[in-house]
Amino acid sequence: MAKRKIDWNEDKLKKWIQEGRGQGEGKDYKPWLTVQDFPSKGRVSRVFGWKTKRIHHFFTDSETRYFYLLEWEDDVLDIREHYPLFHCEEVIQNKAGLNFDLFKDKDTGTPYILSTSFLITLKKPNGKIAYVARSLKTDYELERKTALERLEIERRYWQSQNIDWGIVTQKEIPVVKAKNIEWVHSSLYPADERGFTDEEVDYYCNAFVEKLAGNSTSIRNFTTQFDRLFNLDTGSGVYIFKRLIALKRIMVDMNKKIDLNDSTQSIEIINHSLTERVRVL
Repeated sequence: MAKRKIDWNEDKLKKWIQEGRGQGEGKDYKPWLTVQDFPSKGRVSRVFGWKTKRIHHFFTDSETRYFYLLEWEDDVLDIREHYPLFHCEEVIQNKAGLNFDLFKDKDTGTPYILSTSFLITLKKPNGKIAYVARSLKTDYELERKTALERLEIERRYWQSQNIDWGIVTQKEIPVVKAKNIEWVHSSLYPADERGFTDEEVDYYCNAFVEKLAGNSTSIRNFTTQFDRLFNLDTGSGVYIFKRLIALKRIMVDMNKKIDLNDSTQSIEIINHSLTERVRVL
């Protein structure tokens, strides 16, 4: 993340804590940092989450893409971005060699609250809940002494909490898959945003899957024919196609850019109910 200047003092710290930043879970969580806090130094994003039903804040493309990958995973229950490391010096048991003074405001002496890019809540196969923390960094950041010092503080903080922590760089993010998830993501927003009732969109999803079986035209032609058959606005068939992918009722190769010119025969129909998938989200 690019370096950003923010006035920081005890009053600002208390104000942010009173606002509930870095607290709560699911839809009630408030990230420690938001895109409104800093002048833009790059492409920021605000994305409504499937799992949390709240707006998420991201400062880089890598953060946004990693978020989409987390949204796609069924075992991910909650995603808390920019999670603060409160009371670092008290929590970390092994402080040897750490220089906390590097992370204090030079003018006021107030310690900055460091944050980890993502704290992720997982449901394990045995039904138990687990947490993992991940820091998103670019390659060049890993060459900076201050960045490495910060990462070591993060590592020891999460180690003291017995929570798995790791670094993710842009090279480890499958960009095509993340962009495919981004392309279908908004299709799971409330159906009334597309002018449908929930009952209508469920009906069209079922009809789409029915007519898809055994079809051998292009996806583009199929969705166009679907619009005509049901007298829908242009693009409705593509919306239903996206929604079915997002619901995982149909499967395409997510590691390859989704192309509407591909054959419908490249689509696999998944045999599980719509209601089951919605409940998971």
